[in-house]
Amino acid sequence: MPSESRRRAQPEDAVAIKKDAAKSGGSPDPVPTPTPESGPDGAGELPPPTSIVAGVAAKPDDPLTLAIDVGGTHLKAGVLSTAGVFVAGPSRINTPDQATPEAVIAGLIGIIDPLGAFDRVSMGFPGVVRHGRVYTAPNLGTQAWHGFPLAQELARRLGRPVRLLNDASVQGLGVITNTGLECVITLGTGFGFALFDEGRLAPHIELGQHIARGKRTYDEYLGNAVLERIGRKKWNRHVERAIAALETLVTFDTLYIGGGNAKHIDLDLPKSVQIVSNQAGITGGVRLWDKKLEEIAP
Repeated sequence: MPSESRRRAQPEDAVAIKKDAAKSGGSPDPVPTPTPESGPDGAGELPPPTSIVAGVAAKPDDPLTLAIDVGGTHLKAGVLSTAGVFVAGPSRINTPDQATPEAVIAGLIGIIDPLGAFDRVSMGFPGVVRHGRVYTAPNLGTQAWHGFPLAQELARRLGRPVRLLNDASVQGLGVITNTGLECVITLGTGFGFALFDEGRLAPHIELGQHIARGKRTYDEYLGNAVLERIGRKKWNRHVERAIAALETLVTFDTLYIGGGNAKHIDLDLPKSVQIVSNQAGITGGVRLWDKKLEEIAP
């Protein structure tokens, strides 16, 4: 068994964390009951192995990764093996209406609690993040995120090392093949973007805040609000124009389209454009711990 200093995070740790958060002041939104994400076969949440529930130590070369995906609509989390296979979860809850840092962290603790043991944490966040700190969070609707040390705070509460990266970049880590110039976009509450050259992550560009058409940004042109307002048929025309613009702008070899609204795409796509599973926003978290990303997400 591991020494106490090497003990994995356990469910009782999360309970204590929530009590500490309540003492710290403020009244974050109540944490909803987490719901299992459906797997590819629709079977729902995978049962955690007995060894994980019992807290048996991981092998040094086989750490378990708690992968978190923060979105404008949902918060998701699951525990993954080094092979990227779920051993607990994934579970999700709605993102709090008042998505302050404390409310989001409290919600995350609520879905992390039942997942069992883990050794390290990966998090994808919808905005500009650098060296564990949040600079923008356009789809969370609060200025309280500006400058917030999210990785440090979550590491303090969970007692485990945390790596933080833009959510589209994490999604890309879950789908790229490390071949040529690969572009990743996510269609959800807003519009996410990441670019990889032979597997190397390019500096982050917040393309969602760039003008797409007229005076509308990509967030405003392709986000969930416009999908609901104009309907799928017109929204698909927007997607088609955006793909053409990206092809001119990036000259990608492959474009991957993920996010919760990718399932609404109804277009005749070329072979260079692929729709990918939204689960990659979580499963890409394992690759966030690759040594080549240490300088980007320390």
